[in-house]
Order: sequence, then C-alpha cells, then structure tokens
Amino acid sequence: MFSQQSYQEAYIIYQDLLENEAVFSPAMLLKMAFVAEGMGDYSKASFYLAKYYDQNPNPRVITKIKTLTEQSNLKGYELSDLDRLKNFLSDFQSDLTAFFSLLLIISIIFLIKYRQKADSSKYYLPAVLFLMLAFMSNNFLYGPKTGIVTGTPTLIMDQPTAGGELLDIVDPGHRIIVKSIKDIWYEVKWGNQTAYIKKEHVTRL
Repeated sequence: MFSQQSYQEAYIIYQDLLENEAVFSPAMLLKMAFVAEGMGDYSKASFYLAKYYDQNPNPRVITKIKTLTEQSNLKGYELSDLDRLKNFLSDFQSDLTAFFSLLLIISIIFLIKYRQKADSSKYYLPAVLFLMLAFMSNNFLYGPKTGIVTGTPTLIMDQPTAGGELLDIVDPGHRIIVKSIKDIWYEVKWGNQTAYIKKEHVTRL
C-alpha cells in the first residue's frame, strides 16, 4: 500500500502493528513519520522519529525532530559511547544469554565426564563464570527506558509533587530516560540531574 502511495491505509495497518502487536521495524517507523508529517501531526511524527532514534541513533534524525518541533535546543538525544554500547548489547540480549547458557551446559558436561580429574576448584571456575554471565545478561542487560515529552507545556520538577521546585518548562520533543515511577510521576534523567515529569505529559518509546 505504501509503495502504491496509499499512505493513510498503510498508516492504519502500521499503527495496529505498533500499538496492538508491538511489532515494528526501523523502516516502518520512518514511513509512519513521513505519513504523520504529511497529515500535519508533527507530534506523532516526532514520536516515531524518536522511537527510530532509539534503534538507530543518527544525528540527522535529531535535526528532523528539531525542524518538526521548531526547537533547536532539544535535550536527551546525546549518547555517550557507554550508552551506545549498552544499546548494542541489549539488542542481542537473548542471543548472549543463550550463548552463555550453552557454554555453561558444556562446561557442566565436561565436569561430569571428567569429575575424577576435577580435583581442584580451578576446574569449576569456567562453569561459575558462565553461570554469572548468563544471569547478568538475562537480568541486567537492558537498554534504557526512554520516552518523549508530548505535553504542552510540560513542567519539570525537582520533586514528585506540584509543591516542588520548578526546574524547567518545555514543549514537546525532548527525549527523556525514565528511571522509575512515583505514583503519577516519572523519575527521569534531565541533563545531569534527577527530575520528575507527570506521566500524562510523556509517551513511552
């Protein structure tokens, strides 16, 4: 449908895949952003581009989001080398967990087969190491939980309460890293500090 320029019909199917089945590809997100922009829904277009950025951090995506939101100082799109490494490893979490589990099984088989010769603790070190690696990759190897500010305007507070100190007032388009949930608030990373944003003003990526 998209290749035949039936953009809105394709968009409906894409939305169903994304929202109801949580299935998407980077190319699909770009197509959805293209259609949303054509319909004048710049907020949705920015959301799809931000979600695409989570999969493929590209400076050109940031430039496009800045154009759509008419903001030149968007926050949250800076990625350190460590962030890029975490994102890369999280993409292969299940593969790494399966690989370390396989090595663990092999090491245990060797221990059972040669148990009479395994008379020193050093022979058990590979099995312990692979066990730890499999556990860590299965439980801790996740990319950051991100979201995009969609409320207008959005208040950034230093405490999860309306009585806290106001840190900033922003328009849609900023990308945030969600650290935890505090009732109706998201605890987020805002620059170099911890801040709080009402959940209703954020769309999770």
